[in-house]
Amino acid sequence: MFDMDGRIHPEERAAVTLFGDAFPFTASTLSEADGRFRFQKLRPGAYTVSVFMPERGEARRTIEVGPSVAGAHGRVSLDISFKESDFELSGALRRRHSVSAVQLAIPAKAQRDYEEAHKDLARHDPLAATRLLEKAVALAPQFADAWNEIGTIAYQTQKYARAEECFREALNRDPQAFEPLVNLGGVLVTLHRADEAWRYNATAVAVRPNDALAHSQLGMNYFQLGDLDLSVKHLERARAIDPAHFSHPQLFLAEIHLRRGERRAAADVLEEFLRYHPDWPQAARMRENIVELRK
Repeated sequence: MFDMDGRIHPEERAAVTLFGDAFPFTASTLSEADGRFRFQKLRPGAYTVSVFMPERGEARRTIEVGPSVAGAHGRVSLDISFKESDFELSGALRRRHSVSAVQLAIPAKAQRDYEEAHKDLARHDPLAATRLLEKAVALAPQFADAWNEIGTIAYQTQKYARAEECFREALNRDPQAFEPLVNLGGVLVTLHRADEAWRYNATAVAVRPNDALAHSQLGMNYFQLGDLDLSVKHLERARAIDPAHFSHPQLFLAEIHLRRGERRAAADVLEEFLRYHPDWPQAARMRENIVELRK
């Protein structure tokens, strides 16, 4: 397990949420006035850091936790700098400060189950979290956030049919919600239903043109559809927004460069990938491949 000491720039108080990218985990805290925050007992792996500042909105960044980035005693020190353009204002404010009639109808018990489920996720107990979330949507079928959370846990535990079902239900309950939109696009790409996925991924990019996940998934979508030029366009955009992104756009770009005979370009993106993911299980083999590509 690792501990994280982080600091946000610009330096101000913010709500900070940490999401596990490949496994179910959610934890939240408030930063100090100087932007400092802390999380403890983290498993190694990729995480998304979500920062919400009332005057700016929400910004996200992928970070890696593991032995290569940890200092003494398993402590990870992290500085995250955001530009104004990194913050997404309208959707974040809608989620936090507007309450629809549908949401007002959610019983207090369902809301408590939802909040307790997040505590279970922070304790690395997705089964307990799922049970509470299922209770929440049984009490309040209109609870879109809870449906999305169930779908996310299902996706991360390779229950893709259930994930698709839950993301569709969340989007049906709240057609303006971004998370189930982009998540549904992602699960359909995973299931290789590229034609169907395109509608959701293209819409996600249109709704949030600065979202790394939306661009990365649309790039993967075009890769499956055989349009490599558009795939490169969106994968490069994802890479520019968040080069450490958990969807690993560099790996798809490397494959495209290799198909085109662009060996040095493939080596370049793989080297960048390893800078952000030094604990990648196949890192040693990848370094050997890079050497071969540069010959």
